[in-house]
Amino acid sequence: MTAANVKVIDHPLVQHKLTLMRQKERSTNSFRELLGEISALLAYEVTRDLPLVYQEIETPLARTRAPMLEGKKVVLVNILRAGSGMVDGMLRILPSARIGHIGLYRDPATLGSVEYYFKMPSEMADRDVIVVDPMIATGNSAIAAVDRIKTTGPKSIKFVCILAAREGLANFQENHPDVTIFAAAIDERLDERGYVLPGLGDVGDRMFGTK
Repeated sequence: MTAANVKVIDHPLVQHKLTLMRQKERSTNSFRELLGEISALLAYEVTRDLPLVYQEIETPLARTRAPMLEGKKVVLVNILRAGSGMVDGMLRILPSARIGHIGLYRDPATLGSVEYYFKMPSEMADRDVIVVDPMIATGNSAIAAVDRIKTTGPKSIKFVCILAAREGLANFQENHPDVTIFAAAIDERLDERGYVLPGLGDVGDRMFGTK
C-alpha cells in the first residue's frame, strides 16, 4: 500500500542499513550509528524540493551565478525521545535547521498519546517543518504531534519515519491527508501491544540502551 502522500525510500543504501538495524543482536552503539546514517539519507530525499535561488559567487577562476538554498527556514521537530537519533543524523546535512521538540508517550491501556512537552521556534509561518519519529505504529502519536504543530501555522509539514505499519498509515492519512510521509519501509501489521511487526523493537530502548 502506497498512496500519493506516502513515499517509500527504496534506495539500496537505505534498505541495507534498515536490515542491519532490524537485527536483534545489533549493539546499542551500532544501532545508534545506523539510525543516524539512515536518517541523513532520508533527509536527502525529503529535502529534494527545497527552493533554490541564484547568487553571484566567485570561484578561483571566474564569477558565476550558482544555486543556493532560499533562506534557512527548515525546522526539524523531534518527537521525544526516539526522534533524537533521527535529528542528529539529519543535522549532518541540515546544520542550520532550527529544532522543535514535542514530548509524547503512549498510554499502555488505550494506546492513545499523552503530551508532556512542546517547544517550537518562533515565527513558524514561513518555516518548512520536518517531523521525525522512527516509527508510525498505531499512528496516534504522529497524529497528535501534527495536530499540535499545525496550531503554530507553519508553511508546510512533512513526516519522516524509518518504519510504518499499514494500520498506522491509514489512521494518519485519514486525519492528515495533506501531510506527506517519507518512510524506509512499510511493515506488515501491529501486534496486540501495538508494536510494528517485524519491526525494529523499541527504538528508544535500543538507541539509549535502556532495556
